[in-house]
Order: sequence, then structure tokens, then C-alpha cells
Amino acid sequence: MKVSIFTTCLVDEFFPNVGHATVELLRRLGVEVTFNREQTCCGQPAFNTGYRRAALALAARMLEIFEHELQTADYIVVPSGSCTVMVKKHYLQLFQEAESQRRARLVAARVYEFSQFLVDVLGVEDTGASYDGRLTYHDSCHLLHELEVASGPRKLIAAVEGAEFTELDHAATCCGFGGTFSVKYPDISAAIADEKAATIERSGAESVVACDVSCLMHMRSALTHRGSNVRCLHLAELLSAGTTQPQ
Repeated sequence: MKVSIFTTCLVDEFFPNVGHATVELLRRLGVEVTFNREQTCCGQPAFNTGYRRAALALAARMLEIFEHELQTADYIVVPSGSCTVMVKKHYLQLFQEAESQRRARLVAARVYEFSQFLVDVLGVEDTGASYDGRLTYHDSCHLLHELEVASGPRKLIAAVEGAEFTELDHAATCCGFGGTFSVKYPDISAAIADEKAATIERSGAESVVACDVSCLMHMRSALTHRGSNVRCLHLAELLSAGTTQPQ
């Protein structure tokens, strides 16, 4: 099987380790991975802020790039629920012409968020990873409500050798990031993040895991301001840590 990675802006610019972990784990699982260096933003920030023309230009470019990728790749894998939602659902709102919508649907059908791809396509739950400590999990809003992905990440975490998983109270409550929401309404955003950070601390977990680096970035900031030592890990980082040959 061959996949093309859509790395996303935040991973590319701020969390390249998440991209590396995604690629390393997929390769360990026998997947051939490619990466198109011409890829750019999917257009989600512009779309969410109401700049449809700018979002459409970015979406058109992304569609062109990944149509080309899918000539040789079987799937597109994305380490982000929100960017996956943008391509799978919101592109159909952006493109008005029938032909463009047809192309968008063909690409969208082969786009999978990272955890979704592991569980639903590869049929993998135990990746052979190990972690010594207590973990909890935050449900990212787009991943949970738009893609309806909830059990997959938990199955993958539960299979990590040595890890003690504790369910987070109000795990589905927003972390407060919300993309440009955190820029437009910083006080509200910070207050929501602080409440989320307090909940994470009460869980007793040493690390909180999520599938979107945007949430992790926001929660890490709140935890740091509280003087907390809780680590924030993307699921790909956890599953590639101490990885042995999966059973």
C-alpha cells in the first residue's frame, strides 16, 4: 500500500516531529509513504474567517496537487482532524461548478485522518508502541463532531504497552483554540484553555494525547502558564515511541 502525506501547516512549520513520527510509524507498518513538497495550506483558516475567495484559491491548488498524488498513491493521510474535515467536507461547499465538485469528491473519498487510517483502513490497533506512565486523551472538536472519530484513538492508546490510560473528564469539551477564534477572542479562548488544563491536571496523567497539534499547542500553553509538567503528545508521537514490531 502507498500513501501520500498531507502534513498540514502547523505540523510543517511548528511540529515537524509529528510529521516525522507519522511517516516512521506508517513505514514500520509496511506502508510506502510519499510527500509532495509543493503542497500548501488547505485553506481552512481563510474559509473559517469568511475569506472564501482566498480559501478557494488554496483549495484549488491543493486539489490539483493531490489529484496528481492519487495517480500513484492509494490514500492521503493527514495528522489532523480539522484539515481532514476541510478537504472531505468543506471543499464541496467551496467549489460550485459540477466538474470541480466531482474532482473534490474523488479526492475526499481517499483522504483519511491518521488514527482513522490506522484503525479503519489498515485494521491496526496495536502498533507495538510502549510508554511508561499514565495517559489521558482529548477529543478534538472537528475529529469528534465532523468525522465522528472517538473510539479509534482510544483503542490505539489502550494497546500501548506499559501505558495506564485514564479517561479525561469532559474529554469532548473544546480546548478553546478554534483556529482564528483564539485570535479574535483571546480572553475567552484563554479562559476555556485554562479550564481544560485544570481538568487535565486533575486526571493525574503525565501526558495528554490528541490528534491535532492545534489543540496540543493551545493546551500546552495553558498548562505551562499554570506551571504544570504535563506533556502534550500527538498520537503519532506516542505510537512511534519505543515502537517494536507490532503483534
